[in-house]
Amino acid sequence: MEIKFQELYGNDVPRQEERYEAIRRGFAAQYGYEAGEGTFFSAPGRTEIGGNHTDHNHGRVLAGAVDLDIVGLAQKTGNDTIRLKSAEYDKIDVVDLMDLSLHPEDTGSQSLIRGICAKCRELGYQVGGFDCYTITQVLKGSGLSSSAAFEVLVVTVISHLFNGGSIDPITAAKISQYAENVYFGKPSGLLDQMASSVGGVTAMDFADPSAPVVEKVTFDLASYGHALCVVDTGGNHADLTGEYAAIPQEMKAVAQFFGKEFLRQVDEAAFYEQLPQVRKAAGDRAVLRAMHFFDDDRLAYEEAQALKAGDFPGFLRKVRASGQSSLQRLQNVFAPQAPQEQGITLALSLSQRLLGEQGACRVHGGGFAGTIQAYVPFDLLDSYRHGMEHVFGKGSCYVLSFRQAGGTKVLTHE
Repeated sequence: MEIKFQELYGNDVPRQEERYEAIRRGFAAQYGYEAGEGTFFSAPGRTEIGGNHTDHNHGRVLAGAVDLDIVGLAQKTGNDTIRLKSAEYDKIDVVDLMDLSLHPEDTGSQSLIRGICAKCRELGYQVGGFDCYTITQVLKGSGLSSSAAFEVLVVTVISHLFNGGSIDPITAAKISQYAENVYFGKPSGLLDQMASSVGGVTAMDFADPSAPVVEKVTFDLASYGHALCVVDTGGNHADLTGEYAAIPQEMKAVAQFFGKEFLRQVDEAAFYEQLPQVRKAAGDRAVLRAMHFFDDDRLAYEEAQALKAGDFPGFLRKVRASGQSSLQRLQNVFAPQAPQEQGITLALSLSQRLLGEQGACRVHGGGFAGTIQAYVPFDLLDSYRHGMEHVFGKGSCYVLSFRQAGGTKVLTHE
């Protein structure tokens, strides 16, 4: 995909021009030459609208790309080395394309680059050396999936520099997920990568992950008099891989009781009929998480249908139901090993107080730490933001817009 700079950023063009110029300067300072033949690329963060922890069990989700992105300036080097420097980190990632095997000593982002290149080659795509310098607005640990945005950016660079832009968004998402699962070791589903690579608001059905059903959903939130807020509670996802991994493991343990691999393959009526036996086999938390899966899988579909029908009040009711299910049954609002840190639960409770009977709020993304999501009526936006930032700090409440472009080459001179 290619998009013009002005089309991508709209009213934010002046600020983004400064940011892009900072990337140019950073590239020259890092590599010792001007990227005269370099190209800019962008990949967005994502917000999960519906389907909390359903994708990894072949469920349905509703997600949207947001107007916070990672931008990279990349230039071919003609050698077999990729060098990528992120402004936010001291270390530069260096990957030798002659050795794309698993390297346990790789850092997080370096392992992702190596895994992406390995999968691209396995699929028959060309990979070559390049230098890249990035600046991101997608905060690490924010629940907006900074890792997926980074992965999609790298795939987009490879697609355009070496393959004529031929890697389609769904394939780009699969390549990104492979790198995260196999080379980084995080057992994520496909939601994050797909939302970032496809762009817009997207309903996805992962009944067959090798051929997911993807449908764009037209959703103009402002026309309903509401804003989308994501509140950063200050927690970080960095040390919570075990908590995330336990959710798909426990859901799959329930599926295995019925001789299946994933909960999507299990008959819901049979699950409830044999609930006593499932409790004994998998434990109560696994049962509760399975209950969440069945309901949130259905709610994600119903939310998309409500939006397509223009039923915004119905959509909000389903968002509230999804949030309550995550709180009560999925239990991903705080980490059991750190019970004194409950920023997400606090943010949800405060949101309910500030919103009253209006709007909706829910845990956002993987959970345990990080962010919540809220749909806030315009007439409450100032008081909501003030109330949340009073507790979580200035700048903690982001007012976001949905972005139509996924991972894309940015045309800056047209």
